[in-house]
Parts: sequence; C-alpha cells; structure tokens
Amino acid sequence: MTHAFTIRPSGPFSLKAAEGFGAGFESGIGAHATGPGVVMAFPVESWTSSAGAEVWQDADGVIHGELSASADPIDPSDLATAQAQVARSLSLDHDGAGWAAVGERDPIIGRLQARYDFLRPVCFYSAYEAATSFVIGQRIAMRQARAVKRRLADAWGDAVDVGGLTLHAFPRPRPLMEVDAVQGLSAVKMQRIRGLAEAALDGRLDSARLRALAPEEALAELRTLPGVGPWTAQGILFRGCGVVDALPDADEISRDAVKWAYELPDTPDDATWARISDGWRPYRMWATVLLHVAWRRDQPTTPSYRQSR
Repeated sequence: MTHAFTIRPSGPFSLKAAEGFGAGFESGIGAHATGPGVVMAFPVESWTSSAGAEVWQDADGVIHGELSASADPIDPSDLATAQAQVARSLSLDHDGAGWAAVGERDPIIGRLQARYDFLRPVCFYSAYEAATSFVIGQRIAMRQARAVKRRLADAWGDAVDVGGLTLHAFPRPRPLMEVDAVQGLSAVKMQRIRGLAEAALDGRLDSARLRALAPEEALAELRTLPGVGPWTAQGILFRGCGVVDALPDADEISRDAVKWAYELPDTPDDATWARISDGWRPYRMWATVLLHVAWRRDQPTTPSYRQSR
C-alpha cells in the first residue's frame, strides 16, 4: 500500500538539482534516480519500520510523492514521521522564500544559484543515519564507505518496494546492534557503530530534538558519542538534522571553497568567514553547501579530505 503526499516549496526549488547532488553523495544519502523522479529508502525515526518514497516535481514546482513501508499496516504516526524525513532530506522543511535574496545581496552566491538552479542541501534522512555514515567513512574513500553501507543494508536492512524497485534501507538501530562484523569495517569502527545505534534507541540522536537545541549544546552532546569529534558532530547536526543557518567551521573543504569563490589570498579565518557570510543570513548553511558543491565540481580531480573525527 502506498500513501500519496504533496509538498509546495516555499521559494525556488529544483528536484533535478537535488537529484544531481544526491547522486554525488550516495554513500551518505542514498538517493536513486528513476526517470522523472527520485526514490529513497530509510529507517523511520520511530525505529519500528523503514519507509520508501518516490518523489517527483510537476511543471508548477509542486513536489508529489508516494510513501511505502516495510511494515503493513504502517502506524499513522510513522507515515507523518517518514514524510517529515523526506521533506527534511530535501531541505523542504524550511521557508526558502528569502533564498533568492541572498544572491541579490551577494553576486557570487547569485551566480552560483543561477548555475545550480537554486540548489538546497540534500541532507541525511536522520541524525542516526548521518552519524553512522560519517563514522563509517572516517579515513576511507567514499566508494569504500558506499560499499560498506550497501553490505549492511542488504544483509540487515528492511526491504521496501518503491517506484517499481525493491530497495534495502540502512539497518534500523536494533538490528544494527546485533551485527558483529561486516567486510570493510574494523572491529573498533563496528563497536562505535553499535554504540551509535544504542544512542539512537535511547533518544540521543533524535533529529528534531537536536535541531531544537542551541547549536553549542547539541554539538557538545554529539561529541560524547563514540567516534564523534568536532567535524563529525557538525556534520551530524548540520546535515543530519537539516540546520539552515550555521557555519561548519570545522570543515576545511568549506573554507577552501570560500577562498576559491571570493579569490582570497589565504584560507579564511573565523572572523573573515563570519564577515563574508553575514550577507548569507538566514541561509548560511545553504550558501556554504552551494559554495562547497561548486568548488568540488570546478576541480580537475575530486579532492579527498579524509576526516578522522
């Protein structure tokens, strides 16, 4: 059984642009293109089932979707949660009416908005999936992280039929806690992943709760989790919870992107970055991701920054 829903974006939004972003970061986000639409599969944040979604955009810009679930019947509250996760993953849970005005104030951002069709960040489906993905990816290449996530999903994830495909979601926390080993992960990493699954079950990785906290408080909480240092904590909060107005100051690639776009002589320090980004408010994270994407795609080879924590 499928359940239809619609989302009317506030401000400019292109699903095609989001699809292109997601395809480049499949190891984290896991979006799959199917002709005119995109399909997804993910654990629902109640942790009792997984969901699949197929979404497409009509000529008027409205997003249409169909949800399916691994459990039948699915709890109505899980349907609402899954739909909220779809919206958050596409940054459609924010008012984007002022996003174009950022480009009007800052011509550099404006040119990139035009080039990338007002791209918004494509986020992880939950803080739990962000945390596990970042820890899996520490000190290995993206293709290796993608392969590990696929092995975990195929062996321990729920199967969901969506968009004419059978997809396996990343494992829910409880099954993941039972995994002893998987090819490509060290014993230390596997122990950390099980610890993150336990944190999800006891509420420490609840996406909505973390986003509602003051950023400093949320980041401090996240840094208490296994395998999570400053860079990973920011990734979980900003890209797992869908924070729209923040600067990922622990991310060296984003600093390089600012240096490149604004033709700075040196990598910007905190004060310089803060000064430049004042015109991006209240969309500083969206602008940073846009710069990051443009910088990566402008390089002759894909840069490799393997963050340890």
